[in-house]
Amino acid sequence: MVSLACFGAQAQEASAGPEVWLVTYGPGEIYWQRFGHNAIWIRDARLGLDHVFNFGFFDFDQQGFLWRFLQGRLLYFSAARPAQQEFAQYINENRSIRAQRLALTEQQALSLTDYLVNEVQLENREYLYDYYWNNCSTRVRDALDVALGNALQRDFGQLAAGQNLRDHTRRLTVADYWLYLGLELGLGSPVDQPISRWDEFFIPAELASGVAQMAVRQEQDAIPLVLEDVVLYASSLQPPPAQTDQWWLRYFALAALVLMLAFLLSRFTPWLQPLTMARLWLLVSGLMGLAILYLWFLTDHDAARNNLNLALFNPLWLLCWGGRRFYLVTACLLVTLGVVAVLLALLTTLQYTADVFAAFFPINLAAAWVLLRARKEQLKILTRMLHQFTTATCGLNTKS
Repeated sequence: MVSLACFGAQAQEASAGPEVWLVTYGPGEIYWQRFGHNAIWIRDARLGLDHVFNFGFFDFDQQGFLWRFLQGRLLYFSAARPAQQEFAQYINENRSIRAQRLALTEQQALSLTDYLVNEVQLENREYLYDYYWNNCSTRVRDALDVALGNALQRDFGQLAAGQNLRDHTRRLTVADYWLYLGLELGLGSPVDQPISRWDEFFIPAELASGVAQMAVRQEQDAIPLVLEDVVLYASSLQPPPAQTDQWWLRYFALAALVLMLAFLLSRFTPWLQPLTMARLWLLVSGLMGLAILYLWFLTDHDAARNNLNLALFNPLWLLCWGGRRFYLVTACLLVTLGVVAVLLALLTTLQYTADVFAAFFPINLAAAWVLLRARKEQLKILTRMLHQFTTATCGLNTKS
């Protein structure tokens, strides 16, 4: 680990030329920190700059915060902070700090500085945030690309990424059991499409890896873009896995546990019978289906569109609350739509759904079985009543 005090002293003795550093912060313990973060550090003694330009700020007090969040129109803003103040925050959060000094010419560094200073002005600093396409890391990527004369996009724009948006989302959130499952439920097929290495730079660590592979031409020579690569602070947190894995088994175990608990409750709690629990579950999952449709059609959350999870969470499940005559229809829909979605998942790469289906399809099947049993009991009662009516009618006819 490199001493921050050492860097502070060096800032006072900096050479006449400006220095540009790409700073990458590792993931933290809180769910919104799981993807990591990054910024650009400018050190120029002539301008009195030793500041980090950061695009990852938002204000809970912004007008209509909750509505903007739901609609996918959240406003983020950029700001510049003194380097020591910036780094102290991430050290307090026990997040790693990696700094890469970039081989920019003086003109490129000054041009980047002008760009960043303009970006943090009050009238320019806000932007519409998107988790994948316009986030704090893509803003850093775009700023560096401007300074490098579009070299980043030229080198990586046509290069296929090793993992798509969902793969990165899964591996970076796997430690958060419920966050992982919630994102898997809400994300649709757009995040399963192939992406370029350029697109992959929405992850700060991927951008750091990309610039470390680049070379730039200065005068007649090609030199590495990264001149120095140092760790300013090493976190004690466990780093996320580099690749995705088959994590659906833990959610299948969760479904089995829920069904076992439901069975025990039905045995020992007279007022909480299987039919009651099945209808309550279908009420909740039907309302969640409405939420999926809302995100799909009525918001700017592009990543939530074309969501196959609608086959598991569907407003049609609410039919079971229309009376027993709808139990058979609801049960058939539960099974049919679920099977179709499973086949699509197995036969195509349209959308990864293994985790969500492992967690919820068994519960839907159990609910369908309960509805069919209730419908069967209803048919038995109707048949018995019809038989009694027929017998009584025949008896009257015989007497007459």
